[in-house]
Amino acid sequence: MTNEILIYIGAGIIIIWGIAHLVPTKAIVNGFGAISADNKKILAMESIAEGLTLIFFGVLPILVIAIGDSQSLTAQIVYLADGVMLLAMAILTLATGARTPIIWYRICPAVKTVAAVLFIFGSTL
Repeated sequence: MTNEILIYIGAGIIIIWGIAHLVPTKAIVNGFGAISADNKKILAMESIAEGLTLIFFGVLPILVIAIGDSQSLTAQIVYLADGVMLLAMAILTLATGARTPIIWYRICPAVKTVAAVLFIFGSTL
C-alpha cells in the first residue's frame, strides 16, 4: 500500500507537469521570434510531445495499479522503467533547457527527478 501512495504522488506530479508543458505551447513557439512556419510547427510538435510523454509517464503506473496487481513483478518493472526514463529526461533537460534563464526550464529537472524517485522507491517497497 505504501508503494501505491508513492506511485500515485509521483504520477500526479508528472501529469500536472505534463499539462503545464502543453498550456504555454503557443507562447513558447512565439518566443522564438521570426522563424519559418516549418520551424514553428516543429517547435510546437516538440513541446506537445514532451507534455504528452510526461502525462503518459503519469497515467501508465496509475493504469497498472487500477487494472493489474500493483505488487507484481510487471508492475514493479513499469514503475522502475518510468522512473529511469524520467531521470534520463531530467539529465537531458539539465544539459539543454535548464541552461536558459527561463525559470520553468530550470526547475524541470527537479520536478522530473522527484517523480522519478517516487516511482523508483515505489517499485522497491
